[in-house]
Amino acid sequence: MELSIRRAIVSVSDTAHLEVLAAALAKHDIHVLATSGTAKALTKHGVQSQQIGEYTGQPEILDGRVKTLHPKIAGGLLQRPTDEHRREAEAHGIPPIDLVVVNLYPFQRTVSRAGVSFEEAIENIDIGGPTMIRAAAKNHERVAVVVDPADYAALAAELDARSGKLSAETRLDLARKAFGLTASYDRAIAAWLEAQVPDNVPFPATLRVEGTRRDRPLRYGENPHQRSAVYRELQAPAEASVAFADVLGGKELSYNNLLDLEAALECVKEFDEAAAVVVKHGNPCGVAISQEGVADAYRRARETDPVAAFGGIVALNREVDEGLALVLAETFLECVIAPGYDAAAREILKPKAALRLLACGRHLAPAERAQSLSVRSIVGGLLVQDRDLGRAELSAGRVVSKRHPTPTELWALSFAWRVCKHVKSNAIVFATDTHTVGIGAGQMSRVDSVKLAAAKAQRPTKGTVMASDAFFPFRDGLDEAAGAGITAVVHPGGSKRDDEVIAAADEHGLAMILTGMRHFRH
Repeated sequence: MELSIRRAIVSVSDTAHLEVLAAALAKHDIHVLATSGTAKALTKHGVQSQQIGEYTGQPEILDGRVKTLHPKIAGGLLQRPTDEHRREAEAHGIPPIDLVVVNLYPFQRTVSRAGVSFEEAIENIDIGGPTMIRAAAKNHERVAVVVDPADYAALAAELDARSGKLSAETRLDLARKAFGLTASYDRAIAAWLEAQVPDNVPFPATLRVEGTRRDRPLRYGENPHQRSAVYRELQAPAEASVAFADVLGGKELSYNNLLDLEAALECVKEFDEAAAVVVKHGNPCGVAISQEGVADAYRRARETDPVAAFGGIVALNREVDEGLALVLAETFLECVIAPGYDAAAREILKPKAALRLLACGRHLAPAERAQSLSVRSIVGGLLVQDRDLGRAELSAGRVVSKRHPTPTELWALSFAWRVCKHVKSNAIVFATDTHTVGIGAGQMSRVDSVKLAAAKAQRPTKGTVMASDAFFPFRDGLDEAAGAGITAVVHPGGSKRDDEVIAAADEHGLAMILTGMRHFRH
């Protein structure tokens, strides 16, 4: 059923695209009711409106807290197109209102400002707006509701195409969006109020997780028979993000692609230096930094495990230029994420139709990462923890071996330690001060991870250092590593056999640093 739009109520705090809405209202001769501030804004765009107070006979009162809370407004929105409702509405002098255009007081933006007072936050909790939105959305059978200025152009186009009418499908879609807005708005208020009365538990009593589905579809989930989607948080983070990255080309992304991109991006954020990370199945299979630039870093990262790099995911912390694009084009890759791509790079990579290029829009600085919650689902519940942004500085670590690390070993240990944090446990990394040499990931015993790191190495392991994400429960891991030629090791310590492990390091002449910080990644 089409609905003719004859009377509208407009109350907006965000005047974006208001000229588009005003032109449509004027073109279709729609009688406009407006709150005082909105009436002034509409006048600037050539639309005369009747102020709400004049229409209801009730002026705005209580410092503007009460403007639209009136039976003439609620009745105009909630009356159904039945004979009984028409008779009752006419008896009370309540004409129908066909269109509601409302956006709410900017509560989320207000409370995100530093130093905002409790009183100011409370005054930015909208009451009349959500009331009108919910009434109109409930009665979308006979009322259209618009809550997003981005929808004004589509509204105007449909009014033009249908001679001042809106379809039932459009009204239902707008109602869905309206209830989504009010739900999100109330969740934000509830979360803020809860934070004003903190308890001794660092997590909220009720966890509210919300996101909007990205329009670009995912190919499938972890396997082709599983469906999947990606949702973005309502507000973009300050740092580079896979969820908010622009997809510049290539096939549709899959669920696994996004997990790998996230793993690669989080790892490359560890470095200020020009850095490259190659990821396969959630694990870094090559990481490197370089004073010569990011192209050199990528070559070094790829050389850690060229076989695994085939079909891999690459993250870079510098823009891709022509030279780097030529190197990237040498290997089949699934995805590349970087701050950006220059025109020459885009042209070089364009023939690789399957390659997904993602631009995260900015240079990545480790210090910009913000603490937030990490949320994972289990059947029937959610697991929540702080995001792992811990970084133990090795200069403050405890040297427990007889031999202290050399300056070069210390640089290499620091590099390996930053990489090890992003490898699935049990994690072992062999490295120099600029690149990984061997990576052992996800083994059920730590000594097997050491053996795997040595076996995977394509370059000599002699003279490298080793990082372990957790303590060594036995000395066998040290014995294996020493046999591979490492000269220094970093791990958290904390095993009841630490003394045996330290003794093994001394027997082999290894330098050993304990950080006291574990980095399990499951």
